[in-house]
Amino acid sequence: MYSGYNPPPRPHYHSNTPESHYGRPAYPQAQPGFQQPYGPPPGADPQLWQWFSNVDTDRSGSITVTELQSALVNGNWTRFDLDTVKMLMAIFDTDRSGTINYNEFAGLWKYITDWQNVFRHFDRDRSGSIEGRELAEALQSFGYNLSPQLLSLVEHKYSSEPVSGYGPPPGITFDRFVRACVSVKSLTEAFQRVDTDRDGWVQISYDQFMNIVLSAP
Repeated sequence: MYSGYNPPPRPHYHSNTPESHYGRPAYPQAQPGFQQPYGPPPGADPQLWQWFSNVDTDRSGSITVTELQSALVNGNWTRFDLDTVKMLMAIFDTDRSGTINYNEFAGLWKYITDWQNVFRHFDRDRSGSIEGRELAEALQSFGYNLSPQLLSLVEHKYSSEPVSGYGPPPGITFDRFVRACVSVKSLTEAFQRVDTDRDGWVQISYDQFMNIVLSAP
């Protein structure tokens, strides 16, 4: 899993608050004979707590995968795909409860903010997606010099729509860009753990290979 993972070192970019959309606030559902307390933890940021409350529609004090997916949108107002949401949950569900509480949500929010700064920096043509050379530049800035063949494979795998025929892929939206970068990082680190002499070659068993692939986000 990816608990505590932060993006690779990169320059700092300045941007506005991430563009996210939330539905109307829900209200606590009182249980017969019992009043469930609901409020921000001590020291909580008021605005961030409001966002958390809007997402926590059942007032459980924690956010499920479904609730989180309904709250996160790309610049083109499409929802984050489910695989990306599950990856984010895996990173920030530090107590392995299957949900994220306010403190975990605060970490997730900062993580998304940081990645949006990176995305905006490399989206040179302001198309709202990452394509071709933009993807290469982003990965190189993280220290990953992929071959043209691998770059093409990454671009096709994480493109925002299914790719058919021989035309160029439609580009990688923000949510898929984050997942692509995390996947490359995860697979690279898994390979490096086996490549003990750092010569770029490894000999591994079938089980080791499957473990590396299936552990990737």
